[in-house]
Amino acid sequence: MSVSGPEPEPVERAEKLLIQLLEVCRQGHSIGSSEIRYAAEAVGERADFNLASLYEDVICLTTRGKPVRARTEGQRIYLEAMKKNELVFAIGPAGTGKTYLAVAHAVAALKAGRFNRIILVRPAVEAGEKLGFLPGDLMEKVEPYLRPLYDAFFDLLQPDRFLRYIDKSVIEIAPLAYMRGRTLNESCIILDEAQNTTPEQMKMFLTRMGFGSQVIVTGDITQVDLPSGKESGLKIVEQVLGGIPGIAFIRFGHGDVVRHELVQRIVRAYESYEQGKQP
Repeated sequence: MSVSGPEPEPVERAEKLLIQLLEVCRQGHSIGSSEIRYAAEAVGERADFNLASLYEDVICLTTRGKPVRARTEGQRIYLEAMKKNELVFAIGPAGTGKTYLAVAHAVAALKAGRFNRIILVRPAVEAGEKLGFLPGDLMEKVEPYLRPLYDAFFDLLQPDRFLRYIDKSVIEIAPLAYMRGRTLNESCIILDEAQNTTPEQMKMFLTRMGFGSQVIVTGDITQVDLPSGKESGLKIVEQVLGGIPGIAFIRFGHGDVVRHELVQRIVRAYESYEQGKQP
């Protein structure tokens, strides 16, 4: 294969991209169109980008034996932050793997004996629906909003093992309102959809952290479903906690979207639209 062009720098970057893709293939990894597209964009933006580094660290395997690892540089930084910090905030658009990687990290740490329990929390705030209209008791009403967390677990644990963990409270999935008054020791606690918490709820949740525990907070501040006039706790938390040792803030961009290519375009389009509305 030959690469040519009028300017030397783009030719060198194209050559570097092809060499890196070949190196990853020789290591036995399969590369699809999404990986090639991401690598091309990353090499175009950063001359020092190293594609092979994304394939070095495997968190765990899915139930089908597929390795779970970072697929973008932002995800790699996120995984490193979860290894080194007791409190991690992951903020970014849909499809960047914020929740899935947090669950994978928690499952791997649970198997390694780092934690005794995994607790997943979600605020019962919804996009245009009301809990009261759903059938059943409170837990049955809340369960549909926790379903994405179930989906991640079913991908990482055999269903019977997951249900056994649920029965023994090794894994607990609960609405945010149930956290008040609790202190959670030796647990990995994940707050999902954190953009739908108020500042008061965010403070209440973060102060549940006990000895030997880790807290991971994920959310997308562009998709707040709180009632009009209510401020999102996720939007202001960096102003309050920024700079404190042991706390990391990871921000994802549209380049970290690992879903369908169209999702990246949708995220970009909404970003442009929102920027156009600002004075």
